[in-house]
Amino acid sequence: MADAARAAKMADRIRVIVAKALERGLKDPRLGFVTITDVKVTGDLQHASVFYTVYGSDQERADTAAALKSATGMLRSEVGKNITARLTPSLEFIADGIPENAALIDSLLTEAAMRDAEVETLKKTAQYAGDEDPYVKPRVIDEDDFDDDELDD
Repeated sequence: MADAARAAKMADRIRVIVAKALERGLKDPRLGFVTITDVKVTGDLQHASVFYTVYGSDQERADTAAALKSATGMLRSEVGKNITARLTPSLEFIADGIPENAALIDSLLTEAAMRDAEVETLKKTAQYAGDEDPYVKPRVIDEDDFDDDELDD
């Protein structure tokens, strides 16, 4: 089992190699505007998961996934030529959910802002259900409330 630093270094190197190979041009018309976002390598350096995003429609994403799947062998051989490891890791391309997650978070933040605005408008016209301050306060006792006879007891 390799150490984590070596796995991270290899993952970064694989990310650069695959990105450059895609940039130089994969002769596949199905390939869209692809960005390699991350690479995770297993502890034994035998398998690499390559995360990518595609700018475009769902059809372009599906076409790009098919193009990457068919080019996996060529990209693996490119990685094997450019890394200094005894074994070349197998590659698996996984569509990264970053854009979808970002859109979901953005919509949730917008909804929360709208609800906060609604609460703020309700707060301006709100009235207390009971007393303004429902907590019992200790009585303030004046000396005038007592007779001199009561104090002697």
